[in-house]
Amino acid sequence: MVEKRRVSESRIVNTDQVLISDLNNYNTLFGGVLMKRLDGCATLSARRHSRVKECVTASTDSIDFLCPITQEDSVCFESFVTYTGRSSMEIFCKVIAEDMITGYRRIAATAFLTFVALDENKKPVPVPGVIPESEEEKYLFNTAPRRAEHRKQRRQHSKELAEFITLKKPWE
Repeated sequence: MVEKRRVSESRIVNTDQVLISDLNNYNTLFGGVLMKRLDGCATLSARRHSRVKECVTASTDSIDFLCPITQEDSVCFESFVTYTGRSSMEIFCKVIAEDMITGYRRIAATAFLTFVALDENKKPVPVPGVIPESEEEKYLFNTAPRRAEHRKQRRQHSKELAEFITLKKPWE
């Protein structure tokens, strides 16, 4: 049996400045840049929790962009494991933008990602359970089964949809 670990043990916090090369034509952070950084942060949380060499992204529930991030802001990505299955881990990510002049902080985005821990043969391996401690962690842990059920239904729908999607090249 794999032991349980405190949620806080998987917490990753990464703060960075917003560079001009990260901005779109509206002078706000590119959504794709944010998504890449979220996935990287979440990967580290999954690896820290499972203590395996390789964890792969199984799904991203959604990324909710709540407010724009500008070059005047710093951007903080925070992630941690909120719930586990046998070999899967739900990771919660939040993005906090901070105006570097005024110090005003706001939640800029949230996301839930699911990762699977793999062994050296690319086969899923069991992961530790989680021990939530803070109110935030307990809330996310207690509401995770509902999200897992929704994920399962969405995956089934995607499989059904895939049966009707053509593989023909557009020019054929």
